[in-house]
Amino acid sequence: MTSTQSKWLEAELKFDSRVVGKHEVVMTRGQGSVVWDESGRSYIDCVAGYGVANIGHCHPDVVKAIKDQAERLLVMPQSLPNDKRAEFLSELVGVTPAGMDRVFLCNSGTEAMEAAKKFAITATGRKRFVSMKRGFSGRSLGALAFTWEPKYREPFGEAVDNRNVDFVTYGNIEELRAAITDETAAVILEPVQGEGGVRPASPEFIQEARRLTQEKGALLILDEIQTGFCRTGKMFAAEHYGVVPDGMTLAKAMAGGVPIGAFVMTEEVADRMPAGGHGGTFGGNPLAMAAGVAAIRAMKREGMAEQAREKGAYFMEKLRAIQSPKIREVRGLGLMIGVELKEKSAPYIHALEHEEGVLTLQATPLVVRFLPPVTISREQIDTVVAAFERVLNSVNPRAERQAELAAAQKEQTQTE
Repeated sequence: MTSTQSKWLEAELKFDSRVVGKHEVVMTRGQGSVVWDESGRSYIDCVAGYGVANIGHCHPDVVKAIKDQAERLLVMPQSLPNDKRAEFLSELVGVTPAGMDRVFLCNSGTEAMEAAKKFAITATGRKRFVSMKRGFSGRSLGALAFTWEPKYREPFGEAVDNRNVDFVTYGNIEELRAAITDETAAVILEPVQGEGGVRPASPEFIQEARRLTQEKGALLILDEIQTGFCRTGKMFAAEHYGVVPDGMTLAKAMAGGVPIGAFVMTEEVADRMPAGGHGGTFGGNPLAMAAGVAAIRAMKREGMAEQAREKGAYFMEKLRAIQSPKIREVRGLGLMIGVELKEKSAPYIHALEHEEGVLTLQATPLVVRFLPPVTISREQIDTVVAAFERVLNSVNPRAERQAELAAAQKEQTQTE
């Protein structure tokens, strides 16, 4: 680590809130599927900002759009119509499923989920929800009610009110049928669970959720925050299942790296919200809108959904060809891929970063998650797979853990 790198890392660790664990590296630049740290070392990025950089880091069209817009207008509240906002809304509605042509604009996926919750209540006059075990819907107090993992909810106790949320096992149709009643406002689910281990839903489960919600007068809201915008091989994962939901939460890749969020819904859902019932200061700001227009146009022009489909199939084929007793399963959809191991994934993720220059994510303690930009090349995929195979063969988690325990014991003895 260089002295400059140490200085920046020291400053971030000193002043940061420390609620997010930090890697011991300072990233300074990105292009396409590669990022560089302060020392100039390159990494193939299979994190992509947690699935944000679908079109690659610093896509030239997005960069130009941001520069041009920054010279014209940066902020304008949604109460005052704006040319770039109108342009973005037209582009967005042009790629969403038919009938989903009303949009609430915000700044993140969690904000989109908060909006979805309120729109569902006003649209149905009901307050109960059905969410999924292993699902992740955000970390605000409202969105946490739909998030299954107890570690996210428990520190806040009763402030997270999920008494009106029924959790069902993802993929279990019988549980779903039992949970949806005449009191249900909405069923909220991810077409592919990300945090829950990269688990695609079966067509039968999604289609039954659509049928049951229509039968009971409830909404079907698909969380497409991570699956949207070509990640799974379609513009939206809903297209794989042949269903049109009542609403979709969107964010992440929608603006090529600029913070953005949206709840897209039918006219019937939108019209039930009273005027002034929801809002936000920065939602729909011209800078994010300009980036969003450029990003969506690039996705369409460059055939990124098809790229994700083809490259995802290639990536999973290569991963499945690895002969390792440590691998339990390779699963995914498009370029949203998880490799479930038979032991903890953290040592392998660490080794990929530090020894191989490949950035990956964890999804549950056992799963290594790969979320590369759609622009990743087959040659880069080959490099990632070869690196993964090497660390599977070289890393011994038990030995590493024993070394950690021995070092801790030695330190404790010296302190005493």
